[in-house]
Amino acid sequence: NSASREDYLEMIYELSQKDSKFKAVDIANKMNISRASVSEALQKLAEQGYIIYEKYKPAVLTEKGLTVAKEVLQKHQVLFSFFKDFLNLTEDEAQINACRIEHVITDSAFERIKRIIN
Repeated sequence: NSASREDYLEMIYELSQKDSKFKAVDIANKMNISRASVSEALQKLAEQGYIIYEKYKPAVLTEKGLTVAKEVLQKHQVLFSFFKDFLNLTEDEAQINACRIEHVITDSAFERIKRIIN
């Protein structure tokens, strides 16, 4: 589904910013899922044109994948800030809500929240 795809792309982007040699096992550990599930997901993302992926090599975001990853990351950061700073939720609760809502929020609702925090 698109939420799962977005989570993977966001994770690949974040990991690649820290370490260009990250492995699928790093994704599995961060997302708390099996290595086999990650490999399967990475193959699908490659087939869909979001990443370039070869076994035992780091996944590389394509332009298409990078665009989606950056959009999701921006939504996550804005929503996290909104929940934490404006609604005074704990970091954990702000994180959980941002992760869930970043995939389903409408563009107009997101733009309004962005205006509020800016």
